[in-house]
Amino acid sequence: MKRTIIIQNKEYNYFSLKALGEKNNADISRLPYSIRVLLENVLRQETEESDEVVQQLVNWNLPNTKKMEIPFKPGRVILQDLTGGAAIVDLASLRKAVKDFGFDPNSINPEIPVDLVIDHSVQVDYAGSKIAFQKNEELEFKRNMERYSFFKWAEQSFDSFRVVPPATGIVHQVNLEYLADVVTQKETKSGENYLFPDTLVGTDSHTTMINALGVLGWGVGGIEAEAGMLGQPCYLSTPEVVGIRLKGKFRSGATATDLALTLTHLLREKNVVGKFVEYFGEGLANLTISDRSVVANMAPEYGATCGFFPIDQETLNYLAFSGRSEKQRMIIEAYVKENQLYYDPNKEADYSDVIELNLEEIEPSLAGPKRPQDLVPLSKVKQGFIDSLTLPNGNSGYGLQPEEERKQAIIHYEDGTQEVIETGAVVIAAITSCTNTSNPFIMLSAGLLAKKAVEKGLSVKRYVKTSLSPGSKVATRYFENADLLYYLEKLGFDITGYGCMTCVGNSGPLNDAVSKVIQDENLLVSAVLSGNRNFEGRVHADVKAGYLAAPHLVIAYAIAGNIKIDLTTEPLGYDEHNSPIYLGDIMPSNEEVEQLMNKYVKTDLYKEEYKSVFNSNQHWNEIKTKSSTTYKWDDNSTYIANPPYFEQLQLHIKPIQPLKEQRVLAKLGDSITTDHLSPVGAIPLNSPAGKYLIEHGVRPQAFNSYGSRRGNHEVMVRGTLSNIRLRNELADGKEGGYTKYFPTDKILSIFDASQKYIEDNVGLVILAGEDYGMGSSRDWAAKGVRLLGVNTVIAKSFERIHRSNLLMMGVLPLQFLDGEDANSLGLTGNEIFDFEIDDTVQPNEIINVLATSPDGATITFKVCARFDSQTEVDYYRNRGILQMVLRNKLRSKEN
Repeated sequence: MKRTIIIQNKEYNYFSLKALGEKNNADISRLPYSIRVLLENVLRQETEESDEVVQQLVNWNLPNTKKMEIPFKPGRVILQDLTGGAAIVDLASLRKAVKDFGFDPNSINPEIPVDLVIDHSVQVDYAGSKIAFQKNEELEFKRNMERYSFFKWAEQSFDSFRVVPPATGIVHQVNLEYLADVVTQKETKSGENYLFPDTLVGTDSHTTMINALGVLGWGVGGIEAEAGMLGQPCYLSTPEVVGIRLKGKFRSGATATDLALTLTHLLREKNVVGKFVEYFGEGLANLTISDRSVVANMAPEYGATCGFFPIDQETLNYLAFSGRSEKQRMIIEAYVKENQLYYDPNKEADYSDVIELNLEEIEPSLAGPKRPQDLVPLSKVKQGFIDSLTLPNGNSGYGLQPEEERKQAIIHYEDGTQEVIETGAVVIAAITSCTNTSNPFIMLSAGLLAKKAVEKGLSVKRYVKTSLSPGSKVATRYFENADLLYYLEKLGFDITGYGCMTCVGNSGPLNDAVSKVIQDENLLVSAVLSGNRNFEGRVHADVKAGYLAAPHLVIAYAIAGNIKIDLTTEPLGYDEHNSPIYLGDIMPSNEEVEQLMNKYVKTDLYKEEYKSVFNSNQHWNEIKTKSSTTYKWDDNSTYIANPPYFEQLQLHIKPIQPLKEQRVLAKLGDSITTDHLSPVGAIPLNSPAGKYLIEHGVRPQAFNSYGSRRGNHEVMVRGTLSNIRLRNELADGKEGGYTKYFPTDKILSIFDASQKYIEDNVGLVILAGEDYGMGSSRDWAAKGVRLLGVNTVIAKSFERIHRSNLLMMGVLPLQFLDGEDANSLGLTGNEIFDFEIDDTVQPNEIINVLATSPDGATITFKVCARFDSQTEVDYYRNRGILQMVLRNKLRSKEN
């Protein structure tokens, strides 16, 4: 199906969907646009395997078309420095393993372009001052110099690998504003030029933000990204595509944030986990690319693989606005229109299901107090929080007594001043993360609100830690040009850094006096942030309640000082005449914001900020490294260590065997997140990881974070399942990373218990409820449980990325049959489990499980083996994807 197109007197080859449709007498224009991109991707592979998949995708919308395993080969990979850093450590380890087997380590190289954006290591140690950014950056480099030197080595040693230095921006915003091509141009060795859709996978679940530009991509675990780098396809089952028909336009006061939170709530209820979501309809024209980016970013929160917006005129406008060249834009426009990838508003595609949403009905909202899908209209936040206090402890409640609502305490600051704090106090207010800071309209709304608030004499209480971490320096430039940064700083929203800070748990310390009162009085306090994740314990260990909100509402709640306020009816504060000031008094109109947009958000800002993106950071430029084919591992390093995945690896694999006499390490409930499984924030002093670091001469002040130490498996395995809010039913009511070691009935840390089971040569099981592994695409949530000795996870349902990650680490994901779970089957967790599985196992096969309790009673039940493809069976047979890739590389060298 290869065809040619001439653009600006140059000939390009491309794979024609139109020609494919004509050959098969099929109407390609009835396919969802995301399916068209998948179809082109498989068509371009031109293999025997792909022929059948192409036919299946061509007939995607016909009844009784069977689902197949689709080999998706992304055009590039994007990494952030926490999950991506661990992936590069694995590549370095692969090189060593290849060398140890006597082959050329240079055979381990990325086969497609890879960009690593260093954005997840900066922390909000300093806030509320003009020097905050400088101080935070200095600390970032001081803490992470060994890691950054490793990244510098990797950039010099691996082909097709670039690093975007720290203090540049958030990975997804840099991708949106600069890295994405939309249409990729490639010249072959023979001199032929090809055009094809830009596609990618990334090691951050919010890679989906790029779907706003019509670029198909999603988040994967680091191990799956590594496979993609090494030329392995990312396999997925033929997806259902849920179409969202948009109507109308926003009414005044509603923003893309409110739309994203509404969709997160709606689509979680519709259960789009593992499905594609695609947006279309007349309302599409009323959403800017910046609006779409907010919605696409939240796809992991509503559970979808992607939240796709087709390419249209708004896409082309944004590419011009953000500084892409005229030549590039002409190529993009000509190609997508010729190849049926340009949105046609007059022809609706067929979808698995269609949900209609009127933008005029979107209202200002927040999400919380514990999950991003828990939508709360602004007018109901106060009562919703109060109700949550006494609801049973779980996803929606805290199990407190009614009197806790009015609990107060006095903060005694070091300078002798005092301040009253009470339940619900907003101790962290952060404009942070990738969700909203890519949207100039939303950000300027916050800046204007800050200006109006300062002019009316409003201020922020001392106990509120405020911070502003834009997604790129472009935002800072337009704040400065519009004279709004001054007013943000007056309220404490000084620039603290350019990276994923508070949202990922890098919120830094609270004031010591504030933290002391919260801990001493067991005070339930809150955070309001403009990010995408608010799971309990994620933002800060002292903060149990978290609310997601648009940036201007973050500022409003910072001024109010407590989540227990109805911003629609109660005053934020009072002016010098003691007259009440309401949110409506300082809320900018859409017209005011648009005037600023037109005047100060210009193409030149993007061109200037990105012209030297790879060498603009002087600290980064000064890092010196020595070039070498293989990395020189330091056995004493607590940051970078050679992982044990390839120890005692044999070229020939053993067949899959039944699992016998397995013990339960943890019995968990619903909505267990990757934060619970693999914490990313501060490392507690008395935790197994903290003790390990102390034993290795690391001072507590230099612990850094779990995320920054993902390159060291010894630290990370000790952090696995150690979240302070983990509720393991086997821990006799003790909250945190604890379990019962059944041979002695003692409660131990999960790490210590696992080591005893490993000494006993006993394999381990995790029992869980619904949505196991929801949240970030964190590969250590799978790597860690594997190194703890876990062979099997049995859950009611799995989040897409984590289920895949488990298999890629050789952990067997099993799913209870519909209507069953651990409790309904009478499983307490003290049983010994046997699993009837062997080398003949097929995708989604039903297998038998035998659970024997201490008194000899047995429970037999069936589960579904969640291999979603034959390839995933091979991952498990090899005990992991990295082992499979290495074996394949070595066998090819032998032959």
